Amino acid sequence: MALRAGIGDHAVHLCVDMQRLFSMDGPWPTPWLERVLPVVAKVVETKPERTVFTRFITPTTAEDMPGKWREYYCKWRDVTQDRIDRALLDLVPTLQKFAPPAPIFNKFVYSAFANGDVHRYLRERRITDLIVTGSETDVCVLATVLGAVDLGYRVVVVRDGVCSTSDKTHEAMIDMYSSRFSVQIELAEAEEVIDAWRLCR
Repeated sequence: MALRAGIGDHAVHLCVDMQRLFSMDGPWPTPWLERVLPVVAKVVETKPERTVFTRFITPTTAEDMPGKWREYYCKWRDVTQDRIDRALLDLVPTLQKFAPPAPIFNKFVYSAFANGDVHRYLRERRITDLIVTGSETDVCVLATVLGAVDLGYRVVVVRDGVCSTSDKTHEAMIDMYSSRFSVQIELAEAEEVIDAWRLCR
């Protein structure tokens, strides 16, 4: 697929959870992360001042979370902040140098839009278009993309800029984005997105 329209000055690059937590150093390694990182970095470098980073932040203890999240962190106790090296919650080093100027929004659930902070930030700046990269295609990227769709944003998923621990579900989500959500979600390669964005002053 390709972009259906240009990318103008009402666009922001939303980079989801590219953290050490999901690198090969972390407890939830996503092997693809290292492969897509150069692509993501190129998109960030295009307009770092128009990039927004999110970080998935684990609770201090499992008991700090409600409902099924508590059960989830009972399973993954080694990633709670009372046990984990908190530096693993940071962005991967390649991207850290871009923040600032790029802001970082922390979240405790999958979607970047769950608590309203990112949406408020974007609306204050009259952002209508989102270029999405990050980890993982079938979890936090999925939840964030659907949240953006619900809020009416134009969503462009950078096909070679998202990653997962599972090839099967990654491909399934890419297929779903392009079929079930073909009106609301666009898929494009990073080079096409970068070329289109560079035309915007």
